[in-house]
Amino acid sequence: MQDFAWTALVTLVALLVYFITSMGAGRARYIYKLPAPAITGNEMFERHYRVQMNTLEWLPIFLPALWLFAWVWGDQLAAAIGAFWPLGRIIYMVTYVKDPAKRSLGFATQGLAALALLIGALVGVVQTLLAG
Repeated sequence: MQDFAWTALVTLVALLVYFITSMGAGRARYIYKLPAPAITGNEMFERHYRVQMNTLEWLPIFLPALWLFAWVWGDQLAAAIGAFWPLGRIIYMVTYVKDPAKRSLGFATQGLAALALLIGALVGVVQTLLAG
């Protein structure tokens, strides 16, 4: 059995980043006095909320791609590429809350990491299938 400790660590860091974005949205709801279930009405809350939702929207792309890449190409390479995803999400979170127009670096970092994992996993799975 292959050891996937590094991939597991990156997965946990990604989930921790999502947890932090969720707590940030909840905290913003409290600070800006926006009662549930409202999601509009205060721009600063909306920024925190969009960071949380955008992170959630990317998790179903990132996590399976990370694990499939690790299965095909190995734990350490998957983790090395995958580590850029939570890093990008953190940059995205900080910049988006300050000024949404400056979110590009974080978005590009996490997006390219996810794309590399997705394409790498696809290529590896297809090669495995063709090798029969």
